[in-house]
Amino acid sequence: QEQLVESGGGLVQPGGSLRLSCAPSGFSSDHWSTGWFRQAPGKEREGIACITGSGSTYYADSVKGRFTISRDNAERTVYLAMTNLNAEDTGVYYCASDLWDYVCYERAEANFRSWGQGTQVTVST
Repeated sequence: QEQLVESGGGLVQPGGSLRLSCAPSGFSSDHWSTGWFRQAPGKEREGIACITGSGSTYYADSVKGRFTISRDNAERTVYLAMTNLNAEDTGVYYCASDLWDYVCYERAEANFRSWGQGTQVTVST
């Protein structure tokens, strides 16, 4: 059974940094695209970053230049390094994966077949 487990969330002050991890298990293929989604309080979930099985990366404008998605191929873990955090970054962060590279182009939820349970990120003083 395919599973994704997020970790690394927490409380951070404005201007601070966090690194989220997404660890897969039960995946038979190494060529997966993985995206990070964020759901802020009272808002719809949005795709903010994605890395294809080929290593190409895509970002939402709201996080471009502040967040970096990467993958450790040996550990098969995907990371989201977040810097210069502000209150608008508060929310539950989910990782999701699918076999195809195209899912990263639009980062539409319906295209991702495996999801993690989410990890809370709170940016506050």
